[in-house]
Amino acid sequence: MKSRKPYIIAGPCSAETEDQIFNIAKHIKDDIDIFRAGIWKPRTSPNSFEGVGLIGLEWLKKIQRKYKLKVATEVATPQHVESCLSSGIDVLWIGARTTVNPFYVQEIAESLRGVDIPVYVKNPIHPELGLWLGALERLYNVGIKKLSAVHRGFYNYGNSAYRNNPKWEVPIKLRRESPNTPIICDPSHISGNHILIEEISQIAMDINFDGLMLEVHNSPNLALSDSRQQITPKKFKSILKNLIVRQSKLKDNNVKQELNLLRDQINNFDTELIHLLSKRNNIVRDIANLKKQNQLTVFQIERWFEILKTRTELGTKLKLDKQMIAEIYELIHKYSILLQTRIIR
Repeated sequence: MKSRKPYIIAGPCSAETEDQIFNIAKHIKDDIDIFRAGIWKPRTSPNSFEGVGLIGLEWLKKIQRKYKLKVATEVATPQHVESCLSSGIDVLWIGARTTVNPFYVQEIAESLRGVDIPVYVKNPIHPELGLWLGALERLYNVGIKKLSAVHRGFYNYGNSAYRNNPKWEVPIKLRRESPNTPIICDPSHISGNHILIEEISQIAMDINFDGLMLEVHNSPNLALSDSRQQITPKKFKSILKNLIVRQSKLKDNNVKQELNLLRDQINNFDTELIHLLSKRNNIVRDIANLKKQNQLTVFQIERWFEILKTRTELGTKLKLDKQMIAEIYELIHKYSILLQTRIIR
């Protein structure tokens, strides 16, 4: 992957016709690093459009030759891999429905043993970092060194503005675990709606992702798959033009010094927080011993509701995010319960 940012992979969700993908490629070729198009589509319903199959590889090869573009498609079986390799496809990606199953990933990995080709691995449907890292490791173990992770969000439970919950903390954890693995964001699948794609793209850049994978269609309303999350070439160019790509390291020593002073303040506050948590834990131990002596249950639901209510109210008054306060206290309460349980036993 080249050094400049962002690295751009774009094209239709699905290759539908030869004219369609040529029309899209013609309009975006100067703004992308890789042209993408799905030719095998693992759909939830068998009645949905499941891709054009092998003929799509012929179309991608023509795109490759005419516009001197690298081309990419999704693979879900060793047979897909074999067909792509024999057709000279430049980049492969493994989708979320495949990443979720270690057996499928291992079969694909074995079919790639000894092959030098970039492979992108999308996160599994649910936020299981181990499965994502495991898929990357299985490919690395057979000799695939040009690996990238693709963040496409996670299955949503309940109502949400997003098709797939971004859960940004998961790819951030992946970055900590595997700092040399490039991370590409897939705003199309996260948003599920063309209106939110620009916002998601900017967030990805702000947290230092390496690139974007975007779904572009010449007539999104007529697309045979995922029509709501595809954008026109014109909108695609507009998003790239408006994108603010920030630097990850400061070059100005004066600004660096100012930033370090502010970080020193954060360090001091964090130290105070940890000392306060330690003092709080000491009181939790005293409470546990008192409960043990008086045969009281560890979990007192009325007390928990009181804590949640009063702390979120205070946080709101101090202009803190209500959800953040609730999540912090849920975590504190969880470990308070665990500590008390160990003592009462």
